Amino acid sequence: MRHGKKFNHLSRKTAHRKSMLANMACSLIEHKRINTTVAKAKALRQFVEPIITKSKEDTTHNRRLAFSKLRSKDHVSELFRDVAPKIADRPGGYVRIIKLGNRLGDNAQMAMVELVDFNELYNPNGAKKKKSTRRAGKKKTTAEETVETTSTQEDDTKENE
Repeated sequence: MRHGKKFNHLSRKTAHRKSMLANMACSLIEHKRINTTVAKAKALRQFVEPIITKSKEDTTHNRRLAFSKLRSKDHVSELFRDVAPKIADRPGGYVRIIKLGNRLGDNAQMAMVELVDFNELYNPNGAKKKKSTRRAGKKKTTAEETVETTSTQEDDTKENE
């Protein structure tokens, strides 16, 4: 009987499935966003969210547990160094799945998997980019600016008298 053994096998043997999910999780941690099929995205969410939860508390034991799943020392250190501080106050739901449509070759449903706190479009509390304005003309050097500001101040004082 297979009571309580409900998860998607993704048409792969156990070793292949675990390796694929570990590689996808490493790519997600590295790039903060990946494109894959919907089925793999849902399996990846089940795989990576407990690892991210463990990364909130930086202990040797939690690092070893994360390494046993991810199998990459660099990605484990990036998880604990970069990702964990950003999701420290979030109680869960670290991964967002956005459906993209169907793939041209085999009509498979595609999805974008991303870490929630690393998307500036959906995260209103995130760092906003400063808008740069374009102005005609060349930029002035500091010497030209100081000469211009002192001459403008002298003109203002003459007008006030």
